[in-house]
Amino acid sequence: MKQSKLFILLSALLVAALLLAACPAPAAPAEPAPEAVSQEAAAAEEVIEIEYWQYNFAARVEAMDQLIQMFEEENPNIKVIHNADIPYAEFRDKIAASVPAGVGPDVATLFYGWQSAWIDAGYLTPLPEDAFPPSMVEEQFSPMVQASFVDGTLYTLPTAVRTLALFYNKDLMEAAGLDPNSPPSSLGALRDQAVHCTQRDDDDNLVVEGFVVDPSAQDHHWFREVLVRQFGGVPYSDDYGEVLYNDEAGLQAWNYLLSFHTELATGDRDLFDGSTNAFVGGHVCFHVDGSFRLGTIANNNPDMNFGVIELPEHNGVKSTFGSYWTHGLTKKAAEDPARFDAAVKFLQFITSAEAGALWVEIVGELPAQLEAGSDPELLADEKLGAFAAGLEYAYATFFADESQQRQALIDAFDLVILTDEDPATALEIAAETDQEILDEFRTSR
Repeated sequence: MKQSKLFILLSALLVAALLLAACPAPAAPAEPAPEAVSQEAAAAEEVIEIEYWQYNFAARVEAMDQLIQMFEEENPNIKVIHNADIPYAEFRDKIAASVPAGVGPDVATLFYGWQSAWIDAGYLTPLPEDAFPPSMVEEQFSPMVQASFVDGTLYTLPTAVRTLALFYNKDLMEAAGLDPNSPPSSLGALRDQAVHCTQRDDDDNLVVEGFVVDPSAQDHHWFREVLVRQFGGVPYSDDYGEVLYNDEAGLQAWNYLLSFHTELATGDRDLFDGSTNAFVGGHVCFHVDGSFRLGTIANNNPDMNFGVIELPEHNGVKSTFGSYWTHGLTKKAAEDPARFDAAVKFLQFITSAEAGALWVEIVGELPAQLEAGSDPELLADEKLGAFAAGLEYAYATFFADESQQRQALIDAFDLVILTDEDPATALEIAAETDQEILDEFRTSR
């Protein structure tokens, strides 16, 4: 009996032990994986949305799309809306309508020559010095970027800069009996080879244009900062307060420019949808343009057989025009601290050396950052090398209003071409108009 009771007791204890073993102790709370923590934290933060605007230019759009993708991967809480659907001719009007109303871009691209007008209109806000120290700009960026300072304050910063050079169509040169390995390196040779390359049909219609003068493209810059200097003058006083290109040297430069149309008849800007499209389409032998045109050719005529050299010299003088499209922070961005901080981060990213290196590959412009621009491979490049070589002697014109100052020379050219006005008179009218623009700018500040 005692054994039976003992057996029952032991059995009960054994069952209890088995039951306890079958019920595990409560587990300690599991530590979340580091990845889950970061994702939850990111999701918890508000996504800041900013807008970037630029005009529609295929290569620039492609490059910026890639930069935005890279930026958003590094900054998952910032979303960048890229508006690049605006035609160039409408871009300034769209900005003028949007920014004062508090809509539109937080970061906008603009030609550096528009800065003064945009500042006076209240479109731009100064760049914060803690994010963009003046010393950093001076040390790390191309010297021409100093034009981004207006009255000592930095308002914009570019991804890339560009200079002018001479493009030449090797196939057209060879067809005309010219040596494509010896493009014109002087102004005299440019005249001679342009005449030789020009071809007309039996009805005297231009079939191949040797050289087309078009001041609405890059030739107004070529005249001011290159031809005027090569003929012994200067376009403006050192402080860009006085117009000087209407002196004797300037008139010689003006007559040289006009001679391709009035004397040599090597081209017509109204043919083939303008001088630039005519060259890209393979109808022009020689063309003055910027490094950004390389992207256009790659997209629109990738099989074109062409070369690029530094602009022809004269009287032993080399010169070129340097310029850039730049980026500024708008009034809209400044109205919201969180959006402003996001816009500053984005602007820092798209003006980095990494961004400049990508930009040169896609667009063909030169990196604004000296680190990327001094790449030996870039300097040795058969296309970009000519533009890079020009950086050391390039002039970036200060513009009170680039559009109006450009229009003054376009109108002067039209006076001669369309109405047979005396070249000296037309140039004088352009200089007077230009001076009025500069004077108004100075007195309004």
